[in-house]
Amino acid sequence: MVFVKKMIDYFGRKMMTKTVRVVGLLSLAGLLLLGGMTRAEAQGANDQQIQADVTKALDNKRFKDVKSQVQNGVVTLTGTVDVYADKEDADNRAHHRKNVKGVQNLITVAGPDVEDVTLRDKLAEKLIYDRVGYGTTAFNALTIGVQNGAVTLAGTAYGPADKDSAISLVSNYPGVKDVIDNIEVAPVSPMDDRIRLAEARAIYGAPQLNKYAIDPAKPIRITVVNGNVTLSGVVDSQADKDVANILDLSPTTVICHRQHIFQKLNFHSLADLILYAIRKGVIPSSRDVVV
Repeated sequence: MVFVKKMIDYFGRKMMTKTVRVVGLLSLAGLLLLGGMTRAEAQGANDQQIQADVTKALDNKRFKDVKSQVQNGVVTLTGTVDVYADKEDADNRAHHRKNVKGVQNLITVAGPDVEDVTLRDKLAEKLIYDRVGYGTTAFNALTIGVQNGAVTLAGTAYGPADKDSAISLVSNYPGVKDVIDNIEVAPVSPMDDRIRLAEARAIYGAPQLNKYAIDPAKPIRITVVNGNVTLSGVVDSQADKDVANILDLSPTTVICHRQHIFQKLNFHSLADLILYAIRKGVIPSSRDVVV
């Protein structure tokens, strides 16, 4: 009887241990499931908030045909807009909403279908007169290409404002489906600025070429990067082109003129020339001089 009682106690304890283990596993599984549901619910609530924020950001008649959908923090934009600039603006607005992880922009630019050659010529005409009145028109030399409505801008702009203006003009033009920006901005350089002004005075001040100075588009464009001068644009004749090339003050020409000045004024160094220019008021004493 004692033996039987011990056996009953032993198996009873084993059964209770297994029961506790099963209950523990079930409890752990329940907690994991509850945690997963909590995370899913939190992500769902987060997506709902993002959806509301994006919808509010796109509450504009320009985006009346744009739809948005949010999943796991990623916003997908679909629909149509009239110009490419609106597609980019919708993308930027969605990107700047809180907790947005990314934006998939599937918006289509509707607008009119324009032949590539026609679109290129119209945009070129607009770009020629862009930034007129700001004093930098003659120093911007841009190129434009169009393929299936996608516009590629390249060349050199005088400054960031000139580049941004060109991109904005093209992006807002009806018929443009995409914009590829390959424009380079010329580095800031007081020396290059002095060469630009000298080039402009020499070219547009020449008797045979001053007729081009009347045109606000400044058809002869002057690009200067690190002292290297490039002339581009369109003139009426080969003779005008030859004159412009003769007047082009290349770095070699500038050095040659400097040497002649040294000999005439009996200067022995560039420092002598700079001090002379300051005394004569050619260079303000407060201006930094790049040698």
